[in-house]
Amino acid sequence: MRSVRARTSLGATLVVALALAVAGVALLAVLRGSLASQAELQANVTARSVAVQVAAGTPFGELDLPDEAEEHPVQVVSDGRVVALGEGIEAIEGAGSRSVRVVPVGPVEEGDGGGGVSEDVRYSTGEVTVEGEREAYRFAAVEVKAGDGREATVYAGSAVQAAAVSGVRTAMLAALPALLVVVAGTTWLVTRRALAPVEGIRREMAAVTASADLSRRVPEPGTHDEVARLARTTNETLAALEASVERQRRFVADASHELRSPIASLRTQLEVGAAHPALLDLPGAVEDTVRLQGLAADLLLLARLDAGERPGQARVDLAALVRAEVAQRSGDRVPVRVAAEGAAEVSGSRAQLVRVLGNLLDNAQRHAEGEVAVEVRRDGGEVLLAVADDGAGVPEAERERIFERFVRLDDARSRDEGGAGLGLAIARDVAARHGGTLRAARSPSGGARFELRLPAV
Repeated sequence: MRSVRARTSLGATLVVALALAVAGVALLAVLRGSLASQAELQANVTARSVAVQVAAGTPFGELDLPDEAEEHPVQVVSDGRVVALGEGIEAIEGAGSRSVRVVPVGPVEEGDGGGGVSEDVRYSTGEVTVEGEREAYRFAAVEVKAGDGREATVYAGSAVQAAAVSGVRTAMLAALPALLVVVAGTTWLVTRRALAPVEGIRREMAAVTASADLSRRVPEPGTHDEVARLARTTNETLAALEASVERQRRFVADASHELRSPIASLRTQLEVGAAHPALLDLPGAVEDTVRLQGLAADLLLLARLDAGERPGQARVDLAALVRAEVAQRSGDRVPVRVAAEGAAEVSGSRAQLVRVLGNLLDNAQRHAEGEVAVEVRRDGGEVLLAVADDGAGVPEAERERIFERFVRLDDARSRDEGGAGLGLAIARDVAARHGGTLRAARSPSGGARFELRLPAV
């Protein structure tokens, strides 16, 4: 049974059937108990009314017994013998004696007037046949002492109305199938209506899969239930997937475009060198190869970051790292001033953090006019690494766009001078993987200031 509607309808029907069965059994038990209590009360009243006559000295043969024996059969037993019996009783079970023959007793003698009716009462269940009709009864037995001193027991019965219980049971069994059909049908219709938006979502997702058109969206119902939240989450997922695919497509196109120039230049130089060795521009070929190698390394690092590569957990002193890296940069165009006092340890990959620092310094060197300043210090629970230059700075409206891949604000710059536009994107991705942030601001000298903040160890 693969349909959710079918499983829900079946489950609801079984639960309702079980609940009705339990409720029916409980109802019948309560009804049977109530009827039995009522029968006991009526039997007790009848038995005591007869016992009072016996205690008052009325002879057994002259007792005023109920006229309708089928409603209140009475039997009086003394010394194991039936001394009085309701009219019309053909058979009796559950009373003092099964006999329906009344045994005459002798005349009543004068006693001491000490007759009385016991306060105790015993109950039993039996059957009585009156005029050929056999029925169940509840008997009340009351002990009584006659005026002449003889003791007797009065048994009076009252019908337990078993037919009423049977009728209720029959009615419940007859109505149960119809009620279960109504429950199953209602559950089927309600579930079908509730799952209709889900089916719409499934059809639209199937259409998206078949057409590969990620711009399509599933219908969102106007309700505020789980299905509506599912539709909204699905659309958000489709939007994120569309943006990711578009970003990947743009990345591939930009990477292809960036790779085409150095490859074409290198091929041209090699072809010229092959035809005319004297014209080979060997330094230019080496420069194109180096640029091509750097671009390939950047693309490979971005691919690893996009794949979710997590940095290492080594302890890295950013202050020592900055001093060591700046000391090795002997070919920088402008001098680099370092302000890094004390230890500033973070956790992560030393190689990736070196890459971030190198990218920030390269960016500052391209735009600085006379100086690049690097600052490293503890700032609360973080370590701040700031790289500032005294160049033209970054317009406030462009301070987020510059972290996008292959973005160069100065379109007039040559590729050789401006790079491929991947350095800042790589730096921000690495910062995010290390649990930190990277943002652009304005430096005190009017240029650009890039602030890297990482959790301190």
